Amino acid sequence: MRWSEFGKFFIIALAIVGGFFVYISPLANSIKQGLDLQGGTHVVLQAVDTPELKVDDDAVNRAVKIIERRVNELGLTEPVVQRQGKDRIIVELPGVKDPEKAIAMLGKTALLQFKDDKGNVVLSGRDLKDARGQISQGNAAVVSLEFNDEGGKKFAELTARNVGRQIAIELDGEVLTAPVVQEAITGGRAQITGSRTMEEAEQLAILLRSGSLPVKLEMLENRTVGPTLGQDSKTKSVKAFTIGIAGVFLFMLLFYRLSGLVADIALLLYVILLLVVMRYLNATLTLPGIAGIILSIGMAVDANVLIFERFKEEIKKGRTLRSAMDAGFGRAFVTIFDSNLTTIMAAAVLFYLGTGPIKGFAVTLALGTVLSMFSAITVTRFLLHFLVFSGIAKSPRWYGTGMTPPVKEEVAR
Repeated sequence: MRWSEFGKFFIIALAIVGGFFVYISPLANSIKQGLDLQGGTHVVLQAVDTPELKVDDDAVNRAVKIIERRVNELGLTEPVVQRQGKDRIIVELPGVKDPEKAIAMLGKTALLQFKDDKGNVVLSGRDLKDARGQISQGNAAVVSLEFNDEGGKKFAELTARNVGRQIAIELDGEVLTAPVVQEAITGGRAQITGSRTMEEAEQLAILLRSGSLPVKLEMLENRTVGPTLGQDSKTKSVKAFTIGIAGVFLFMLLFYRLSGLVADIALLLYVILLLVVMRYLNATLTLPGIAGIILSIGMAVDANVLIFERFKEEIKKGRTLRSAMDAGFGRAFVTIFDSNLTTIMAAAVLFYLGTGPIKGFAVTLALGTVLSMFSAITVTRFLLHFLVFSGIAKSPRWYGTGMTPPVKEEVAR
């Protein structure tokens, strides 16, 4: 018996098991979650032609950028804005507290115009530099505007020409305010009054800061997932993951004993590595993504089953534990590689053709498949090498072969 080899096995196994229970929860919680896990709103917007504006590729791309700016201004955690097809935009707002107000902001054109008393447009949102919600000296909620250099000149000329007359400030054709000009206003600043609350003023300021949409957008689909439903989905997913991995662990221990124990330890390391990679890639975890993780766990064990069954066949042929182990890993590699390669190809097709949750499933499945090969072929072999070479369990029965062939153990080199 070589205690040094067993000591290496024990230390590595203890480090993996201890690291799993210490880091599994912080890692899982550090990965950003989709709206199906934490609640939120899923909206599909479609660009439509109008007599003034026609939908084209450039207009839809600019609309995506403007909506991105709008949702980012809302302070949400990891919103998703992506184009779908020729004229659709998908918006996912995880954790949104007021979905109705958020949705109202998405498709609003937000075309700001300053008109003189004859209805001529003198300034527009393109002349703005900044817009902020503020409380005025009269304790009213207002939107404070700051124009760029050119806009400041236009506004000064507009007010100078219209002293004693009204100028209209309109948003999407609706008059927000129509003050009477008392004197020429220089300095490139103005205020929009009429907001009932500070929140309403901030919302208007966000729209103005992000700019007006180049095309009209209509809501095609609106699906809201409540926080309670999201938490319930998360709880059930954790439960399913726990039951699944416990069942796999028990199966491996019952059928393959010490070999199964080694596979279980490697599986714990595989789960940690998968979460670390997802965290590093800033991936979003969704319910389909969790399904992909659970499926990849089954595939990781499947690779070990192939190796251990080959291990048993080599034992039956009269090989020693060490030579049977090497042969088992070597001859099962091609089969494992082929099966995992086809899975990765299928995941690539799903990622390329799918959208949203389907892509999340494809990403976790592909990552899990690659890491499962590493854990099954490298980590399992590494640990099993120390265990077999330690000589602590010389009978093949301890490795799930179900027999004790009449062979002699090799002398340790």
